[in-house]
Amino acid sequence: MAKDKKEKKGGQQEEQKAPAVARHSAKETPRLKARFQKEVAPTLMKEFDLKNPMAVPHLHKIVVNMGVGEATQNAKILDPAVNELGQITGQKPVVTRAKKSIAAFKVREGQAIGAMVTLRGDRMYEFFDRLVNVVLPRVRDFKGVSTKSFDGRGNYTLGLHDQLIFPEIDYAKVDKQKGMNVTIVTTARSDDQSRALLRHLGMPFRA
Repeated sequence: MAKDKKEKKGGQQEEQKAPAVARHSAKETPRLKARFQKEVAPTLMKEFDLKNPMAVPHLHKIVVNMGVGEATQNAKILDPAVNELGQITGQKPVVTRAKKSIAAFKVREGQAIGAMVTLRGDRMYEFFDRLVNVVLPRVRDFKGVSTKSFDGRGNYTLGLHDQLIFPEIDYAKVDKQKGMNVTIVTTARSDDQSRALLRHLGMPFRA
């Protein structure tokens, strides 16, 4: 009898665990990641005559940085920036601090001056997808992004002047406009490879 109860209890535990496993396995691959694997990667292999699939350039990480200069005078100003950056990226930001003191700007070493998020994996692809298909088209008089913002090592930095272009931000709760930099780090060996990668992923470069 006791053995039957143990077997029954064990069965209930297995039944309770099963749904969690099912939810994990049912997680969908981000649309842009799937597109990269099926369409973009083969296209880049042909375009740059790459023999090894591992040599195909791909997104490595995306760093979103929001500087708040006024935080040097009032630390509480940093709180809204951290909250908004978290809403935009879906990830908890890290507070950035000054590496050295600058008397002219009244900045002390170690003082909080902004917030930053580093996105990798699925969140990185989801953010990039929203950036190129939802956010950038909301910019007033948008005519494409510059092709001159590469760093010579295959990385691209985009400056955004207003956090309100992100649909996650509630206009009514914004105290002031805040700019940010979005740095897209790739495994590309050159700016040409990086430019081709971003273009095929949907980055609307200016003609």
